[in-house]
Amino acid sequence: MMQARLREAASLEKHVLLKKLRDALESLKGRVAGRNKDDVEEAISMVEALAVQLTQREGELMQEKTEVKKLANFLKQASEDARRLVDEERAFARAEIEAARAAVQRVEEALQDQERMSRASGKQDLEELMKEVQEARRIKMLHQPSKVMDMEHELQALRKQLTEKSKHYLRLQKELAMSKRGMENNNQLYEIDGTEALGSYLQIQPCSDNAPDLSRCSIQWYRISSEGCKKELISGATKSIYAPEPFDVGRVLQVDIIAEGQTITLTTTGPVDPAAGLGSYVEALVRKHDVEFNVVITQMNGVNHQSESIHAFHIGKMRIKLCKAKTTIAKEYYSSSMQLCGVRGGGNAAAQALFWQAKKGVAFVLAFESERERNAAIMLARRFAFDCNIMLAGPDDRAPLGTQ
Repeated sequence: MMQARLREAASLEKHVLLKKLRDALESLKGRVAGRNKDDVEEAISMVEALAVQLTQREGELMQEKTEVKKLANFLKQASEDARRLVDEERAFARAEIEAARAAVQRVEEALQDQERMSRASGKQDLEELMKEVQEARRIKMLHQPSKVMDMEHELQALRKQLTEKSKHYLRLQKELAMSKRGMENNNQLYEIDGTEALGSYLQIQPCSDNAPDLSRCSIQWYRISSEGCKKELISGATKSIYAPEPFDVGRVLQVDIIAEGQTITLTTTGPVDPAAGLGSYVEALVRKHDVEFNVVITQMNGVNHQSESIHAFHIGKMRIKLCKAKTTIAKEYYSSSMQLCGVRGGGNAAAQALFWQAKKGVAFVLAFESERERNAAIMLARRFAFDCNIMLAGPDDRAPLGTQ
Protein backbone atom coordinates (compact mmCIF):
# COMPACT_ATOMS: atom_id res chain seq x y z
CA MET A 1 0.00 0.00 0.00
CA MET A 2 2.80 2.39 0.91
CA GLN A 3 4.63 1.58 -2.35
CA ALA A 4 1.49 2.32 -4.42
CA ARG A 5 1.15 5.73 -2.74
CA LEU A 6 4.81 6.46 -3.39
CA ARG A 7 4.38 5.60 -7.08
CA GLU A 8 1.28 7.88 -7.32
CA ALA A 9 3.20 10.74 -5.65
CA ALA A 10 6.12 10.31 -8.06
CA SER A 11 3.79 10.32 -11.08
CA LEU A 12 1.99 13.45 -9.84
CA GLU A 13 5.31 15.17 -9.19
CA LYS A 14 6.40 14.51 -12.80
CA HIS A 15 3.20 16.01 -14.23
CA VAL A 16 3.51 19.07 -11.93
CA LEU A 17 7.12 19.64 -13.00
CA LEU A 18 6.20 19.39 -16.69
CA LYS A 19 3.31 21.83 -16.19
CA LYS A 20 5.53 24.29 -14.35
CA LEU A 21 8.13 24.00 -17.08
CA ARG A 22 5.53 24.66 -19.78
CA ASP A 23 4.15 27.65 -17.85
CA ALA A 24 7.65 29.02 -17.50
CA LEU A 25 8.25 28.62 -21.23
CA GLU A 26 4.94 30.29 -22.04
CA SER A 27 5.93 33.21 -19.83
CA LEU A 28 9.33 33.36 -21.52
CA LYS A 29 7.72 33.24 -24.95
CA GLY A 30 5.95 36.55 -24.28
CA ARG A 31 9.20 38.31 -23.44
CA VAL A 32 11.32 37.23 -26.42
CA ALA A 33 11.09 37.78 -30.13
CA GLY A 34 12.60 36.53 -33.33
CA ARG A 35 14.66 33.37 -33.37
CA ASN A 36 14.60 33.01 -29.60
CA LYS A 37 10.83 32.95 -29.70
CA ASP A 38 10.96 30.06 -32.18
CA ASP A 39 13.31 28.15 -29.86
CA VAL A 40 10.94 28.69 -26.93
CA GLU A 41 7.98 27.43 -28.98
CA GLU A 42 9.99 24.36 -29.99
CA ALA A 43 10.83 23.77 -26.33
CA ILE A 44 7.13 24.11 -25.43
CA SER A 45 6.30 21.50 -28.11
CA MET A 46 8.91 19.18 -26.70
CA VAL A 47 7.51 19.60 -23.15
CA GLU A 48 3.98 18.83 -24.41
CA ALA A 49 5.28 15.75 -26.24
CA LEU A 50 7.00 14.62 -23.04
CA ALA A 51 3.70 15.08 -21.14
CA VAL A 52 1.88 12.96 -23.73
CA GLN A 53 4.58 10.25 -23.59
CA LEU A 54 4.44 10.28 -19.78
CA THR A 55 0.67 9.81 -19.87
CA GLN A 56 0.95 6.96 -22.39
CA ARG A 57 3.68 5.28 -20.34
CA GLU A 58 1.59 5.48 -17.19
CA GLY A 59 -1.36 3.97 -19.09
CA GLU A 60 0.80 1.10 -20.27
CA LEU A 61 2.08 0.52 -16.72
CA MET A 62 -1.49 0.48 -15.42
CA GLN A 63 -2.46 -2.11 -18.07
CA GLU A 64 0.57 -4.26 -17.22
CA LYS A 65 -0.33 -3.99 -13.54
CA THR A 66 -3.85 -5.19 -14.33
CA GLU A 67 -2.47 -8.14 -16.33
CA VAL A 68 -0.07 -9.07 -13.53
CA LYS A 69 -2.95 -8.92 -11.06
CA LYS A 70 -5.06 -11.19 -13.28
CA LEU A 71 -2.15 -13.63 -13.60
CA ALA A 72 -1.66 -13.66 -9.81
CA ASN A 73 -5.37 -14.34 -9.30
CA PHE A 74 -5.22 -17.14 -11.89
CA LEU A 75 -2.20 -18.73 -10.18
CA LYS A 76 -3.91 -18.46 -6.81
CA GLN A 77 -7.03 -20.15 -8.18
CA ALA A 78 -4.93 -22.87 -9.83
CA SER A 79 -3.10 -23.49 -6.55
CA GLU A 80 -6.40 -23.79 -4.70
CA ASP A 81 -7.75 -26.17 -7.37
CA ALA A 82 -4.60 -28.32 -7.12
CA ARG A 83 -4.84 -28.40 -3.33
CA ARG A 84 -8.51 -29.39 -3.54
CA LEU A 85 -7.68 -32.13 -6.09
CA VAL A 86 -4.92 -33.53 -3.83
CA ASP A 87 -7.32 -33.56 -0.88
CA GLU A 88 -9.93 -35.38 -2.96
CA GLU A 89 -7.40 -37.99 -4.16
CA ARG A 90 -6.14 -38.49 -0.61
CA ALA A 91 -9.70 -38.99 0.65
CA PHE A 92 -10.37 -41.44 -2.20
CA ALA A 93 -7.18 -43.41 -1.38
CA ARG A 94 -8.15 -43.56 2.30
CA ALA A 95 -11.59 -44.83 1.34
CA GLU A 96 -10.01 -47.52 -0.87
CA ILE A 97 -7.69 -48.64 1.96
CA GLU A 98 -10.60 -48.81 4.39
CA ALA A 99 -12.60 -50.82 1.85
CA ALA A 100 -9.67 -53.25 1.43
CA ARG A 101 -9.34 -53.65 5.19
CA ALA A 102 -13.06 -54.27 5.49
CA ALA A 103 -12.83 -56.90 2.71
CA VAL A 104 -9.95 -58.70 4.48
CA GLN A 105 -11.90 -58.61 7.74
CA ARG A 106 -14.95 -60.10 6.01
CA VAL A 107 -12.79 -62.89 4.55
CA GLU A 108 -11.29 -63.58 7.99
CA GLU A 109 -14.74 -63.75 9.55
CA ALA A 110 -15.92 -66.05 6.77
CA LEU A 111 -12.90 -68.32 7.32
CA GLN A 112 -13.55 -68.42 11.05
CA ASP A 113 -17.17 -69.35 10.43
CA GLN A 114 -16.03 -71.98 7.91
CA GLU A 115 -13.54 -73.37 10.43
CA ARG A 116 -16.18 -73.59 13.15
CA MET A 117 -18.60 -75.26 10.77
CA SER A 118 -15.86 -77.62 9.54
CA ARG A 119 -14.95 -78.64 13.09
CA ALA A 120 -18.57 -79.21 14.04
CA SER A 121 -19.21 -81.12 10.81
CA GLY A 122 -16.00 -83.13 11.22
CA LYS A 123 -16.96 -84.16 14.76
CA GLN A 124 -20.43 -85.14 13.63
CA ASP A 125 -19.03 -87.07 10.64
CA LEU A 126 -16.56 -88.86 12.95
CA GLU A 127 -19.37 -89.95 15.26
CA GLU A 128 -21.34 -91.18 12.28
CA LEU A 129 -18.30 -93.06 11.02
CA MET A 130 -17.86 -94.77 14.38
CA LYS A 131 -21.51 -95.82 14.34
CA GLU A 132 -21.14 -97.11 10.78
CA VAL A 133 -18.03 -99.11 11.73
CA GLN A 134 -19.81 -100.70 14.67
CA GLU A 135 -22.75 -101.58 12.46
CA ALA A 136 -20.36 -103.03 9.86
CA ARG A 137 -18.73 -105.24 12.48
CA ARG A 138 -22.09 -106.47 13.67
CA ILE A 139 -23.18 -107.28 10.12
CA LYS A 140 -19.89 -109.04 9.40
CA MET A 141 -20.36 -111.22 12.48
CA LEU A 142 -23.79 -112.17 11.15
CA HIS A 143 -22.15 -113.26 7.83
CA GLN A 144 -23.94 -110.79 5.60
CA PRO A 145 -21.25 -109.87 2.99
CA SER A 146 -23.56 -107.74 0.84
CA LYS A 147 -24.35 -105.34 3.67
CA VAL A 148 -20.66 -105.15 4.59
CA MET A 149 -19.85 -104.05 1.04
CA ASP A 150 -22.58 -101.39 1.17
CA MET A 151 -21.15 -100.09 4.43
CA GLU A 152 -17.64 -99.96 2.91
CA HIS A 153 -18.93 -97.86 -0.01
CA GLU A 154 -20.68 -95.45 2.38
CA LEU A 155 -17.51 -95.15 4.47
CA GLN A 156 -15.47 -94.35 1.37
CA ALA A 157 -17.97 -91.66 0.38
CA LEU A 158 -17.79 -90.11 3.86
CA ARG A 159 -13.98 -90.13 3.76
CA LYS A 160 -14.10 -88.40 0.39
CA GLN A 161 -16.46 -85.71 1.76
CA LEU A 162 -14.17 -85.08 4.73
CA THR A 163 -11.16 -84.78 2.42
CA GLU A 164 -12.95 -82.27 0.15
CA LYS A 165 -14.03 -80.14 3.13
CA SER A 166 -10.49 -80.12 4.50
CA LYS A 167 -9.06 -79.10 1.12
CA HIS A 168 -11.65 -76.32 0.75
CA TYR A 169 -10.80 -74.91 4.18
CA LEU A 170 -7.07 -75.04 3.52
CA ARG A 171 -7.52 -73.34 0.14
CA LEU A 172 -9.46 -70.46 1.72
CA GLN A 173 -6.88 -70.13 4.47
CA LYS A 174 -4.04 -70.00 1.94
CA GLU A 175 -5.83 -67.42 -0.21
CA LEU A 176 -6.27 -65.20 2.85
CA ALA A 177 -2.59 -65.56 3.78
CA MET A 178 -1.53 -64.76 0.22
CA SER A 179 -3.79 -61.72 0.21
CA LYS A 180 -2.19 -60.46 3.42
CA ARG A 181 1.30 -61.13 2.10
CA GLY A 182 0.46 -59.35 -1.15
CA MET A 183 -0.61 -56.23 0.78
CA GLU A 184 2.57 -56.37 2.89
CA ASN A 185 5.05 -57.13 0.11
CA ASN A 186 4.42 -57.02 -3.62
CA ASN A 187 8.05 -57.87 -4.46
CA GLN A 188 8.07 -61.53 -3.34
CA LEU A 189 10.19 -63.65 -5.71
CA TYR A 190 8.86 -67.12 -4.77
CA GLU A 191 5.87 -68.73 -3.05
CA ILE A 192 4.94 -72.19 -1.71
CA ASP A 193 2.24 -73.78 -3.82
CA GLY A 194 0.17 -76.84 -2.89
CA THR A 195 -2.24 -78.13 -0.24
CA GLU A 196 -0.61 -77.91 3.19
CA ALA A 197 -1.83 -81.30 4.35
CA LEU A 198 -0.62 -84.88 4.65
CA GLY A 199 -1.12 -86.71 1.35
CA SER A 200 -0.15 -83.79 -0.89
CA TYR A 201 3.09 -82.16 -1.96
CA LEU A 202 4.43 -78.60 -1.73
CA GLN A 203 6.33 -76.90 -4.54
CA ILE A 204 8.34 -73.67 -4.70
CA GLN A 205 7.00 -71.52 -7.52
CA PRO A 206 8.52 -68.27 -8.87
CA CYS A 207 6.03 -65.38 -8.76
CA SER A 208 8.20 -62.71 -10.38
CA ASP A 209 10.00 -62.39 -13.70
CA ASN A 210 13.09 -61.36 -11.71
CA ALA A 211 13.20 -64.63 -9.74
CA PRO A 212 16.46 -66.57 -10.36
CA ASP A 213 16.13 -70.08 -11.84
CA LEU A 214 15.64 -72.59 -9.00
CA SER A 215 18.09 -74.98 -10.64
CA ARG A 216 20.86 -72.49 -9.78
CA CYS A 217 19.68 -71.99 -6.18
CA SER A 218 20.48 -73.81 -2.96
CA ILE A 219 17.33 -75.12 -1.20
CA GLN A 220 16.79 -76.53 2.32
CA TRP A 221 13.50 -77.46 4.03
CA TYR A 222 12.89 -77.31 7.80
CA ARG A 223 10.10 -78.22 10.18
CA ILE A 224 9.23 -75.88 13.06
CA SER A 225 7.62 -77.11 16.28
CA SER A 226 4.07 -76.04 17.14
CA GLU A 227 5.47 -73.70 19.81
CA GLY A 228 7.70 -72.10 17.17
CA CYS A 229 10.80 -72.38 19.37
CA LYS A 230 12.50 -75.34 17.69
CA LYS A 231 13.67 -75.52 14.07
CA GLU A 232 14.63 -78.95 12.73
CA LEU A 233 16.56 -79.47 9.50
CA ILE A 234 14.95 -82.11 7.25
CA SER A 235 18.00 -83.98 6.02
CA GLY A 236 17.95 -84.57 2.26
CA ALA A 237 15.04 -82.19 1.61
CA THR A 238 16.95 -80.00 -0.84
CA LYS A 239 14.60 -80.00 -3.83
CA SER A 240 11.94 -77.54 -4.95
CA ILE A 241 9.28 -80.18 -4.17
CA TYR A 242 8.64 -81.67 -0.72
CA ALA A 243 5.87 -84.07 0.30
CA PRO A 244 4.88 -83.76 4.00
CA GLU A 245 5.07 -86.96 6.04
CA PRO A 246 3.43 -87.88 9.39
CA PHE A 247 6.20 -86.24 11.47
CA ASP A 248 5.29 -82.90 9.81
CA VAL A 249 1.64 -82.95 10.96
CA GLY A 250 0.98 -80.06 13.35
CA ARG A 251 4.20 -78.28 12.42
CA VAL A 252 4.96 -75.32 10.19
CA LEU A 253 7.30 -76.03 7.27
CA GLN A 254 9.98 -73.55 6.26
CA VAL A 255 12.25 -73.46 3.23
CA ASP A 256 15.39 -71.34 2.73
CA ILE A 257 16.35 -70.45 -0.85
CA ILE A 258 19.84 -69.10 -1.39
CA ALA A 259 19.88 -67.24 -4.70
CA GLU A 260 22.74 -65.01 -5.84
CA GLY A 261 24.09 -64.71 -2.29
CA GLN A 262 20.69 -63.71 -0.86
CA THR A 263 18.65 -65.97 1.45
CA ILE A 264 14.89 -66.00 0.86
CA THR A 265 12.76 -67.67 3.56
CA LEU A 266 9.26 -68.99 2.92
CA THR A 267 6.90 -70.69 5.38
CA THR A 268 3.59 -72.49 5.09
CA THR A 269 0.54 -70.46 6.07
CA GLY A 270 -0.02 -72.73 9.07
CA PRO A 271 0.77 -76.17 10.48
CA VAL A 272 0.47 -79.19 8.17
CA ASP A 273 -2.97 -80.77 8.58
CA PRO A 274 -3.56 -84.54 8.96
CA ALA A 275 -5.26 -86.62 6.28
CA ALA A 276 -8.97 -87.17 6.91
CA GLY A 277 -9.74 -90.68 8.20
CA LEU A 278 -6.10 -91.81 8.19
CA GLY A 279 -5.86 -92.18 11.97
CA SER A 280 -8.86 -94.53 12.22
CA TYR A 281 -7.54 -96.53 9.23
CA VAL A 282 -4.16 -97.05 10.92
CA GLU A 283 -5.86 -98.04 14.20
CA ALA A 284 -7.72 -100.75 12.29
CA LEU A 285 -4.42 -101.99 10.79
CA VAL A 286 -2.68 -102.05 14.19
CA ARG A 287 -4.91 -104.92 15.30
CA LYS A 288 -3.43 -107.12 12.59
CA HIS A 289 -0.23 -109.11 13.16
CA ASP A 290 1.16 -108.40 9.69
CA VAL A 291 0.04 -105.85 7.07
CA GLU A 292 0.97 -106.17 3.39
CA PHE A 293 1.27 -103.25 0.96
CA ASN A 294 1.84 -103.43 -2.80
CA VAL A 295 4.90 -101.41 -3.81
CA VAL A 296 7.32 -100.81 -6.69
CA ILE A 297 11.07 -100.41 -6.06
CA THR A 298 12.23 -97.17 -7.73
CA GLN A 299 15.70 -97.01 -6.12
CA MET A 300 18.01 -99.52 -4.48
CA ASN A 301 21.07 -98.29 -2.57
CA GLY A 302 20.83 -94.90 -4.32
CA VAL A 303 20.68 -96.38 -7.85
CA ASN A 304 17.53 -96.13 -9.94
CA HIS A 305 15.73 -99.47 -10.29
CA GLN A 306 14.46 -100.15 -13.80
CA SER A 307 12.00 -102.96 -13.05
CA GLU A 308 8.40 -101.91 -12.36
CA SER A 309 7.23 -105.27 -11.05
CA ILE A 310 4.99 -105.37 -7.97
CA HIS A 311 6.60 -106.28 -4.64
CA ALA A 312 5.02 -106.98 -1.25
CA PHE A 313 6.05 -104.75 1.65
CA HIS A 314 5.18 -106.51 4.93
CA ILE A 315 5.03 -104.47 8.14
CA GLY A 316 4.83 -106.68 11.19
CA LYS A 317 4.92 -106.17 14.92
CA MET A 318 8.57 -107.24 15.15
CA ARG A 319 10.08 -106.75 11.67
CA ILE A 320 9.69 -105.42 8.13
CA LYS A 321 10.06 -107.62 5.03
CA LEU A 322 10.26 -106.79 1.32
CA CYS A 323 9.68 -109.67 -1.07
CA LYS A 324 8.58 -110.63 -4.56
CA ALA A 325 6.45 -113.74 -4.71
CA LYS A 326 8.45 -116.27 -2.62
CA THR A 327 11.77 -114.43 -2.98
CA THR A 328 12.80 -112.25 -0.01
CA ILE A 329 14.62 -109.06 -1.01
CA ALA A 330 15.19 -107.76 2.55
CA LYS A 331 14.00 -108.76 6.02
CA GLU A 332 15.07 -106.93 9.17
CA TYR A 333 13.90 -106.61 12.77
CA TYR A 334 13.36 -103.11 14.13
CA SER A 335 16.70 -101.67 15.25
CA SER A 336 18.44 -98.34 15.85
CA SER A 337 20.12 -98.57 12.43
CA MET A 338 16.79 -98.87 10.59
CA GLN A 339 15.35 -95.68 9.03
CA LEU A 340 11.95 -95.03 7.46
CA CYS A 341 10.43 -91.73 6.29
CA GLY A 342 8.77 -90.04 3.34
CA VAL A 343 10.87 -89.40 0.23
CA ARG A 344 12.40 -85.93 0.50
CA GLY A 345 12.15 -84.66 -3.04
CA GLY A 346 11.68 -86.40 -6.37
CA GLY A 347 8.80 -84.71 -8.19
CA ASN A 348 5.06 -84.81 -7.71
CA ALA A 349 5.17 -88.60 -7.03
CA ALA A 350 7.01 -87.99 -3.73
CA ALA A 351 3.72 -88.05 -1.81
CA GLN A 352 3.36 -91.77 -2.73
CA ALA A 353 6.96 -92.86 -1.96
CA LEU A 354 8.97 -93.61 1.17
CA PHE A 355 12.62 -94.21 2.00
CA TRP A 356 13.49 -97.40 3.91
CA GLN A 357 16.96 -98.21 5.18
CA ALA A 358 16.71 -101.82 6.35
CA LYS A 359 20.25 -101.66 7.74
CA LYS A 360 23.44 -99.78 6.97
CA GLY A 361 24.30 -100.24 3.31
CA VAL A 362 20.84 -101.54 2.31
CA ALA A 363 18.29 -98.87 1.37
CA PHE A 364 15.24 -98.65 -0.90
CA VAL A 365 12.85 -96.06 -2.27
CA LEU A 366 9.39 -97.63 -2.56
CA ALA A 367 6.39 -96.27 -4.45
CA PHE A 368 2.92 -97.12 -3.10
CA GLU A 369 -0.47 -97.34 -4.81
CA SER A 370 -1.70 -94.13 -3.14
CA GLU A 371 -0.68 -91.36 -0.73
CA ARG A 372 -2.98 -92.88 1.91
CA GLU A 373 -1.22 -96.27 1.75
CA ARG A 374 2.23 -94.62 1.95
CA ASN A 375 1.36 -92.56 5.04
CA ALA A 376 -0.42 -95.50 6.69
CA ALA A 377 2.71 -97.65 6.18
CA ILE A 378 4.94 -94.99 7.79
CA MET A 379 2.62 -94.54 10.78
CA LEU A 380 2.11 -98.28 11.24
CA ALA A 381 5.84 -99.09 11.11
CA ARG A 382 6.62 -96.35 13.63
CA ARG A 383 3.84 -97.59 15.90
CA PHE A 384 5.19 -101.17 15.91
CA ALA A 385 8.80 -99.94 16.29
CA PHE A 386 7.77 -97.78 19.25
CA ASP A 387 6.29 -100.88 20.92
CA CYS A 388 9.79 -102.40 20.53
CA ASN A 389 11.33 -99.26 22.12
CA ILE A 390 12.77 -98.11 18.77
CA MET A 391 12.38 -94.63 17.28
CA LEU A 392 11.84 -95.15 13.56
CA ALA A 393 12.50 -91.90 11.68
CA GLY A 394 14.42 -90.44 8.75
CA PRO A 395 18.11 -89.54 8.42
CA ASP A 396 19.24 -87.13 11.16
CA ASP A 397 15.71 -86.76 12.55
CA ARG A 398 15.60 -85.97 16.27
CA ALA A 399 11.87 -86.19 16.92
CA PRO A 400 10.78 -87.59 20.32
CA LEU A 401 9.64 -91.20 20.64
CA GLY A 402 6.14 -91.75 19.37
CA THR A 403 4.12 -91.55 16.19
CA GLN A 404 1.93 -88.94 14.68
